[in-house]
Amino acid sequence: QVQLQESGPGLVKPSQTLSLTCTVSGVSVATSSHAWTWIRQPPGKGLEWVGYIAKSGNTYYRPTLKSRTSIDWDTSKNQFNLRLNSVTPEDTAVYYCASDCTIANMTCENWGTGTNVTVSS
Repeated sequence: QVQLQESGPGLVKPSQTLSLTCTVSGVSVATSSHAWTWIRQPPGKGLEWVGYIAKSGNTYYRPTLKSRTSIDWDTSKNQFNLRLNSVTPEDTAVYYCASDCTIANMTCENWGTGTNVTVSS
């Protein structure tokens, strides 16, 4: 059974970098066939795909966030990470890590519980 748990700061200042970690249990991030995904939900809005890292190690990002986003994994800790640079208040959201998502309808096989991130000075 795959379990996911997000961690990271709840408050980030504008122009700084948002860094979140998803700790995975039940399967290896690097050797399994799962695609490890970050999703967010801004206040009052729907779910928004941020990006994912595939089994191959290739990464795919939301086009509007691509220039500011990176996702990687740490096999020694069985984690995958999100970095979002130059944040603005519009990046305020609940951030979820997930696996094996269908972007078209935002359904995923496994979800973390979510972590609230506020961008504010």
